Amino acid sequence: MKLSSKQVTLLKVFVFLACLVPLGDLGWGLYQDTLGANPIETVIRALGRWALKFLLITLAITPLRKITGFGWLMRLRRMLGLYAFFYALLHWCIYLGLDQSFDWIEIAKDVIKRPFITIGMLTFTILLPLAITSTNGMVQRMGFERWQGLHRAVYAAAMLAVLHFWWLVKLDVTWPLIYTAILSVLLGMRLYYRRSERLQTHAAGM
Repeated sequence: MKLSSKQVTLLKVFVFLACLVPLGDLGWGLYQDTLGANPIETVIRALGRWALKFLLITLAITPLRKITGFGWLMRLRRMLGLYAFFYALLHWCIYLGLDQSFDWIEIAKDVIKRPFITIGMLTFTILLPLAITSTNGMVQRMGFERWQGLHRAVYAAAMLAVLHFWWLVKLDVTWPLIYTAILSVLLGMRLYYRRSERLQTHAAGM
């Protein structure tokens, strides 16, 4: 299935707007006061979950393209990746600002005492350079191989994000298990495709 440039543009606009729906839903919940007794905690957790969801969706793009042959899927990957960072950034900022009131001493204590906060901070630290270097200009400045090597860190970020969520939830681990299973499948597919490409390259060189 091949899309025209106009169709791809329309699709990107649709996906861009669709990715804002979770944020709009949270905003509406705040306006209607329907987010429970602790709306700040509800918002922080929801934003974190959406960051993880968009991260997994981004990682699913390449396998889906290989399975379906839909090359236009790759045109959505950068946007989805940046949305993962966008929701992670909001998650992080609201934790620092509204939950901790930018009390850096208390934040430092939180990072040290609570492992899931430590892992969350590490995950965000990995995502930050990936977002900064997501432009075509940065690909040219860094060189494609160096850029690609850096952006493979997204897999580490995804694993840490799942671990962060797992340690946060503690009791009902249904969703952490689901996200772990999805990530395991995606990582397994990546290893399979990389092995297949190496075998094909080796066979071609014989």
